[in-house]
Amino acid sequence: MASIQTSPYPLVFRLGNAPALGCTAPASAGVAIRTKSRALEGMQKEAVVCDGSNGRAWRMVSDEGPYLNGTDLAPFPLAFFTAGMAASYLSAIVALLKQRGIAFRSVRFVQHNRYSMTGSAIKGTMTGGALPVQLDLHIDADIGKAALADLAAAAVETSPVTALLRNKLDSEFSLVVGDRQIATARVAALARPIDAHADGFDAAAPSATDFRKDIIEKLESAETLIGVEGGAGSSLTAEQNRILHVCGNCTLRDDGLAEIRTQLLKPIGSVFRFLAAIDAGADDRAPSGLAYLSAGVAFCYMTQLGRYAHIVKKPLDDYRLVQDTCFGESGTSADAEPVRTHVFLAVSDDDYARTLVDMGEQTCFLHAACRGTVPVEITVDTPP
Repeated sequence: MASIQTSPYPLVFRLGNAPALGCTAPASAGVAIRTKSRALEGMQKEAVVCDGSNGRAWRMVSDEGPYLNGTDLAPFPLAFFTAGMAASYLSAIVALLKQRGIAFRSVRFVQHNRYSMTGSAIKGTMTGGALPVQLDLHIDADIGKAALADLAAAAVETSPVTALLRNKLDSEFSLVVGDRQIATARVAALARPIDAHADGFDAAAPSATDFRKDIIEKLESAETLIGVEGGAGSSLTAEQNRILHVCGNCTLRDDGLAEIRTQLLKPIGSVFRFLAAIDAGADDRAPSGLAYLSAGVAFCYMTQLGRYAHIVKKPLDDYRLVQDTCFGESGTSADAEPVRTHVFLAVSDDDYARTLVDMGEQTCFLHAACRGTVPVEITVDTPP
């Protein structure tokens, strides 16, 4: 099986041969993103993300830290989602500042995402949850604090991320076992089919004309601790009752890119830096926020599939998916559709396959964010 450490490429790159691989986003009236993902060695995952906002495709990899006995070579799935949220919110804030003709010198914020995991995997009661998001904004602009607070609230309201968190969207699934499509069990079935396969990964190659290696970088490594809360292997226990805390520090750089530094504070995780384009239609130097966010959902679900198989001690050697995420506008606010996922499993037991799909959705923090209502709490500060 392929691995991050044997790849000659950086943690993310723009595909130079996307058309040859059939990497296209699904048809949509808004912005649609198709993510193909496969499992690599251990807890590592790979994805090709096709962004319908600009027609570009990106290859990304994800890993887990010591808490899941990962190799910690690439960002954890929730880091992708946090970076995607932050970049999307920054894009909305900057766009509204410019639309209203407000001069500004800097925009930065700290974003706190928290999730819960409770119950027993063996008994089938383990469930992931998403808790309120906290945004602490610091904006240096030529308006007062109250006006900035109103602007920030309006910008967040128009972000498609908010629509995904605010609307109760039951994710939809279909399932292929081997070469046979079978019915799912508890999860909602796809309302419309996804006509795509999770392939082409080995042929993915970067663009020869625009190849930068610094889009995602690891800045600090978490210390591997054993026998402590959030330490090595702690997320693999069959019984869970814990809160996860992800922190993202987002800044608008002088070159117009968003820079997001992410860290998993609970359990103990490393620090990764993301660069993101805040004008996805015109800037191809880095992935958009929605591309990162969509990759995060796919990576998180993939982690839960592998994690459940590990806990129940059943084989799962090859698992892949094709996922569609679609976003749009509805009046003065953003809109989002349910996440749609076509799962491919190489297992010999249909009932086990259905349980994997169900438990993956049930324990996935980001599918929990979709099916629930997650408030976004905003505070605004200005320089003295």
